[in-house]
Amino acid sequence: MEFTMDKQTILIIDDEKAMRELVSFALSDEGYEVIEAENGLVGLEKARAQLPDLILCDVRMEKMDGYLTLSCLRKEPSTASIPFILMTGLADNAGMRLGMELGADDYLPKPFSIEALYAAVGVRLKKSQAVRQEAEKKLADLRNSISLALPHELHTPLNGIIAFGEILRMDAESLRPDEIADMGKDIEESGRRLERIVENFLIYAQLELFRTDPDEVAALRSKNTPEPSRVISEHARRQSELAGREADLSLSLAEATVPMSEGYLGKVVQELVQNALKFSKKGTRVAVEFTHDSETLVLKIDDLGRGFSTDEIAKVGGYMQFDRKLHEQQGLGLGLSIAKRLTELHGGTLAIQSQKGQGTSIQMRLPKNVG
Repeated sequence: MEFTMDKQTILIIDDEKAMRELVSFALSDEGYEVIEAENGLVGLEKARAQLPDLILCDVRMEKMDGYLTLSCLRKEPSTASIPFILMTGLADNAGMRLGMELGADDYLPKPFSIEALYAAVGVRLKKSQAVRQEAEKKLADLRNSISLALPHELHTPLNGIIAFGEILRMDAESLRPDEIADMGKDIEESGRRLERIVENFLIYAQLELFRTDPDEVAALRSKNTPEPSRVISEHARRQSELAGREADLSLSLAEATVPMSEGYLGKVVQELVQNALKFSKKGTRVAVEFTHDSETLVLKIDDLGRGFSTDEIAKVGGYMQFDRKLHEQQGLGLGLSIAKRLTELHGGTLAIQSQKGQGTSIQMRLPKNVG
């Protein structure tokens, strides 16, 4: 069967032929394309193959009931977000709770009227469409940000490397040793900048993929850092040295095992401290504090920099930078997003408190025991 692109497709899974035909007729009459499946196994196959816009599924069926069908579909990335309505003649509280826990979007108790059917289907499709439109908007914004920011960020360090490389190739004999050393330093700095851009790009893309894979999330949460003060200190001091602000750094670090790998904890510290140094002036304090209580670990970074508005903080996301036109910055603006995503993937939260002209305080809070 071929389906036109302008019609929404609904899959009906029910082992009662009369019920399938009745629901199919009613929905077809409303202009929907309808697919029918006589049991959960067949419904599962058709859902995977056709990817309908909505699924109506009976609860009590032979071979595979509605709950198991729903559970299987929710575990697969391609079908996990399809709106799913359970139909049942046994709409007890326990059954409804189980369905909702498995990810059902709605319950339609049998017998139901045609009006109730239309209402349930209409509400779920409108909600799904709104979610899809919002996701498409975010994707479009991301594409625009990448297309505008990435070429500039890659070309800037590359231009420096190429330009100095050409000078060294063509005028090496006429250059003094100190001039060659200066050019070598500039090439190294440009190369490191380019390295960080590529590294952050790859990490961000990887973390976005991890979000949809429970096994990857579980693997992330299985790693620990038993000596966080050493890791935090090393990365914070390294960033202050690179910024020429060793005297501005203040450290107050407790000891407690952090449920995050050393590499990722170091990455969080690197990005947060680097941002604090970037958005504050030399000679002002940047404080890094690590504390804990019986349940929670807290990493806090404070600076006395220019601060951000509430709107800027709300828009924290990949490839976004604050006031790029007013404050020239290096990097894709991914650092804060990477720190936020890493924190969330490890069951924690990243909170930003800031006021324009008065500085910023960022807190990463992690549970001691991540589930």
